[in-house]
Amino acid sequence: MAAVLYKCIECSQEANELHRDYSNGVLKITICKSCQKPVDKYIEYDPVIILIDAILCKAQAYRHIIFNTTLNIHGKLFVFCLLCEAYLRWSQLQGSKQSSDPADIIRYTKEWDFYRMCGLAALELIMFLVGVFTFLWLIKGYLETIFEPAMMLKALLLSSYGKLLVIPAVIWEHDYSPLCLHLIKVFVLTSNSQAVRVILNCSRRLSLLVIFIGLLMETSASYIFQKMEWST
Repeated sequence: MAAVLYKCIECSQEANELHRDYSNGVLKITICKSCQKPVDKYIEYDPVIILIDAILCKAQAYRHIIFNTTLNIHGKLFVFCLLCEAYLRWSQLQGSKQSSDPADIIRYTKEWDFYRMCGLAALELIMFLVGVFTFLWLIKGYLETIFEPAMMLKALLLSSYGKLLVIPAVIWEHDYSPLCLHLIKVFVLTSNSQAVRVILNCSRRLSLLVIFIGLLMETSASYIFQKMEWST
């Protein structure tokens, strides 16, 4: 059976182990044969430090989380982020509806609006992923590493954790909320770009181009969907 391969967080070279366990509980971190640095220094770090480095979009933290851990929450994170995005859109939609009589706003209509926003958020995310994967499939012959769709999907979903910040932005609504939401969007796209860069081990320019293609597909899908709504 082939050994489980990890990756050095500094140079992205493969490694067979992160540490070696000697007798009496003595652990020694494995040194990378390529860059002569510890394969993964984060195995000794507190999770809070790792989270801070991930928020700062450090490539080393992303490599640790994606390649050297068994973190498997990307599915649940996807659903939760989708609900956060839908709630944001739904709250903005309800805020734009002004009525002097609360009785004319039917409860099931509000519920239907929320489901509709869920559908729109899911459609935009799917189109974003379609744009990213289509572009990567077209250029896979020019990539330095093998394109692994499953790993890329996991990285993109995990790096979208910034969408969770829309909840406090909506709850603590103030005059700067639109600016906060735009900054959250920029942060999420930056995190996605760093995730693409880590997975493909490519230049920052290419990772930004990949995310731009995905964003273009997402924006186009949102525009078409809204235009269809207005026409009906």
